[in-house]
Amino acid sequence: MVFKKLFIVGLVFLVVSCDQKNAGGPGSIPTEVGVVTLKSEPVTLYSELSGRVTGTMVSDVRPQVGGIIQKRLFTEGDEVHAGQVLYQIDPATYQASYDEAVAQMNNAIAVVKSSKLKAQRYAALLREKGVTRQDADDAEATYQQNVASVAQYRAAAQSARLDLEYTKIKAPISGRIGISSVTPGALVTASQTDALATIRVLDPIYVDLTQSSTQLLKLKKQQQQQSGQKEEAVPVTVTLDDGTKYQHAGRLELEEVSVDESTGTVTLRAIFPNKEHELLPGMYVRASVSQGTRNDAILAPQQGITRDAKGNATALIVDKDNKVESRNVITDRVIGNKWLITSGLKAGDRLITEGTGKVQPGMEVKTTEVGSSAVNQASSKNSGGN
Repeated sequence: MVFKKLFIVGLVFLVVSCDQKNAGGPGSIPTEVGVVTLKSEPVTLYSELSGRVTGTMVSDVRPQVGGIIQKRLFTEGDEVHAGQVLYQIDPATYQASYDEAVAQMNNAIAVVKSSKLKAQRYAALLREKGVTRQDADDAEATYQQNVASVAQYRAAAQSARLDLEYTKIKAPISGRIGISSVTPGALVTASQTDALATIRVLDPIYVDLTQSSTQLLKLKKQQQQQSGQKEEAVPVTVTLDDGTKYQHAGRLELEEVSVDESTGTVTLRAIFPNKEHELLPGMYVRASVSQGTRNDAILAPQQGITRDAKGNATALIVDKDNKVESRNVITDRVIGNKWLITSGLKAGDRLITEGTGKVQPGMEVKTTEVGSSAVNQASSKNSGGN
């Protein structure tokens, strides 16, 4: 019986000793982990935004006089230039009105000549007392009235001439014209609501982007810090809806002067060259807006960053005594396969990326440097901040 008790006590002692060794106690073998030594490097930051393509200039073609469309003088989808005649309205009634106005003006001019001579003769007779002053004054008044009538009829003739010219509906701007909403024989009215066609300028072309006001403030601060308070053109690239990248880079042109109260967003406008007309108004695109270059960025492999139940990011590092230390870190965004760290880690820290599940803070470990593959270039695209 005594021997059996001693055997049980010895077995318990052996189990406890093994547990102590496995727990990293005195005399235990250090656990081997893979680490990456962090270093600072320059990284160009981008903000990913969604947007819509819109023409730099858009003009609806509408008639300024009513009538029947006689001809359509353009091909749908063609480039047109400002002043080009697009439609011809039947000018017959407007031509008649103009001719009548001109005739009335010419008649008034003839009357002016007669009344002027009469007024001059009465003025001469008045000096010789051949007519009364009242007769001379009446002749002068009639002359002045006829002069005013000439001005009135001239204005009427000018108005009739403009109406006649408006029967030729011309392009208000140069650009690409769309589908015509009317054909010859259609009745149109002056300043009607429905446009006959729409002309759009497609080169260059705008892309309107939406960004939260918070992100916009952050963007401005980063650009000021990176550019040394110098105003520089902000480059923008876009990806089309089918996933292909647009071949030309653009630049940020302007930003809206107010924030949309319902969404808390601000509209940014970028301008792009579009000679091939690959970008068309109404297209949905994804845009990358440069936020400047951070010269001392710390990039940590994603497998070395974990999150607790509250979503807070943590990292395990190995200190100078080869012991594990837990750090709370703040991540900004993902760049390639790494996190951009804004707080909690610094250059020279040894971040544990392999074997994190086998160690705890305070344990002594043996480190093996893990080779860095898929090194991020400074120009790598990155997603929005977390």
